[in-house]
Amino acid sequence: MVDLRSDNVAGAAPKILEAVVKAAVGTARSYGADEWTRRLQGHFREVFECDCFVQPTLTGTATNALALSLLAPSWGAVLCSGTAHIHDSECGAGEMFTGGAKILPLGHHDGRLQPEALQDYLQGVAQAGTSVAPPKVLSLTQGTERGTVYSLDAIAELADIARGHGVRLHMDGARFANAVAALGCAPADATWRRGIDVLSFGATKNGALAAEAVVVFDTELAEALRYRARKTGQVLSKMRFVSAQLEAYLAGGLWLDLARHANAMAARLAAAIGRIDGVALLHPVEINELFLRLDPSIQDGLQAAGIGFYDRGGGEIRMVPAFSTTSTEIDRVAEVMGTAAASSGAAAAFSA
Repeated sequence: MVDLRSDNVAGAAPKILEAVVKAAVGTARSYGADEWTRRLQGHFREVFECDCFVQPTLTGTATNALALSLLAPSWGAVLCSGTAHIHDSECGAGEMFTGGAKILPLGHHDGRLQPEALQDYLQGVAQAGTSVAPPKVLSLTQGTERGTVYSLDAIAELADIARGHGVRLHMDGARFANAVAALGCAPADATWRRGIDVLSFGATKNGALAAEAVVVFDTELAEALRYRARKTGQVLSKMRFVSAQLEAYLAGGLWLDLARHANAMAARLAAAIGRIDGVALLHPVEINELFLRLDPSIQDGLQAAGIGFYDRGGGEIRMVPAFSTTSTEIDRVAEVMGTAAASSGAAAAFSA
């Protein structure tokens, strides 16, 4: 089976597995006082070229919710794209961790929050008084839930608008590695140098077993992060196993190598799809996600061939190559789609 349902379905990168096995030898101090977690601070500071503070975590949902709790008061609001994971896929975790802050989705194009939508909303609520939850945080997903990325200029523009209204910035980086690899920039350029205060740093989708992190670029938030992480159950007794994953992930730029491969597999499939009748890309393919509209016969062909994809309904699907997806697998998917299209007259049906 070629499984492109999500990058979450993939296994773990061998180097990360090796790091976990090595960490399992002998004993170590508990609750984050181990040598792996201590070393991790230096690794993140080197990667981001600043005096940041990092808290290892287990899940993306907890990471986002914990990050938002550092910036949003219970009576405030968090602004985001209408496609944001914190809005429609995390069961109100952000509201719970913040004690009730309201998450408000705004207009987007290809998953990217639009500056005009942000400016219009902030100007509209400026005189609302206590009748409306005041915006306190802007959350940007990088790369977005539609497989696109914010350019560095776009991040800076949105950050400038937010700062002008006293709003701080969070970045949901579940696929941050894929975005940085696509932009070809330094991680610092895509975060704190463009105004980001707190980053949810993802690794699980890109080769880790279960490892994420909250990274605060405003070190005054470090104390609150340490206490909130403990209170929300994100301080593991054997934290070394999470930190060892993140250490191996960053070592030698492995995180970007894995992301570049996943991105390349998505680009390879997108190029092949462009030559197949009955298939349309719904959004630009800028990281490792593809959103497609298919002729029904092609979708049936994929299912018959045992190729996994996420069915979004209405003839739309999502495919997500992972760090471990091979070019042979991608070519197989393209072959199945092409064969199904050719054998069913998909072009005529699709265009109709």
